[in-house]
Amino acid sequence: MDARSEAADFLRTRRARLTPEQVGLPAWSERRRVTGLRREEVALLAGVSVEYYVRLERGHLGGASDSVLDSVCNALRLDEAKRAHLHDLARTASSHGRSRTARTPRGPVRTQVQWLLDSMDGTAAYVRNARTDLLAANPLGRALYAPVFAMAGRANVARFVFLDPGAPEFFVEWDRVTREATALLRTLAGENPYDHGLTELVGELSTRSEVFRTLWANHDVRQHRTGIKRLHHPVVGDLTLAYESLAVTADQGLRLNAYVAEPGTSSADALRLLASWTSSQPFEHASDKEKR
Repeated sequence: MDARSEAADFLRTRRARLTPEQVGLPAWSERRRVTGLRREEVALLAGVSVEYYVRLERGHLGGASDSVLDSVCNALRLDEAKRAHLHDLARTASSHGRSRTARTPRGPVRTQVQWLLDSMDGTAAYVRNARTDLLAANPLGRALYAPVFAMAGRANVARFVFLDPGAPEFFVEWDRVTREATALLRTLAGENPYDHGLTELVGELSTRSEVFRTLWANHDVRQHRTGIKRLHHPVVGDLTLAYESLAVTADQGLRLNAYVAEPGTSSADALRLLASWTSSQPFEHASDKEKR
């Protein structure tokens, strides 16, 4: 993924989504030849010359200061995730070939991390890397995401969402999940521009999924930290779960996702039932599957 092209497309699509009214500029009556703001208008709002902004929008972010990037973010009304993405693209453009080694762990996780997962009774939890590979889980987490772990080869959430025919049934709000998964992959690609495995995943999904290909062209980004997930589980039926995504700070690129149900709800009853069912099933760590 070329950083210059990514930056150009990202800035262009953000500009196209804003109107003069949204940023406090007068809406002139004459016919506008562009969708959204003009480049001159973004430059005015950012406090830079038109020539300099045009250069930025052509993907030449190398050397741009943080203050200039922040001014462009303010002009384009970018949220936290989009601001971080633009800064990631700028760092890549400024690297001049320095350290292009990908650092995405492929597994298994450290023993202490697996201990932590296994100690989380009543909570479904797993650890994923920056390619959305599932590297480890506790028994309840593995049971909750059983359709994903049942995939041939490495369990991968993004690949399951877009390529498995059972995904629309498992994820009750599949359309929303596809948008979020695509935006997460775009964010991860900005953070890990030299991860060939991630590039290959994006290429595979672009080739095999029209839905992904269409969503990828939107250049949306998202920080996957907290939210609600609605699932239709093959054993216990419908579940509405809150999740938290926490960085495993000692291991770059790893995140621990934990799922819980609101106490006193039918989802809490279903999660307890799934835990009871899980206790009667043989459990295999994700790392054990990977070794085979």
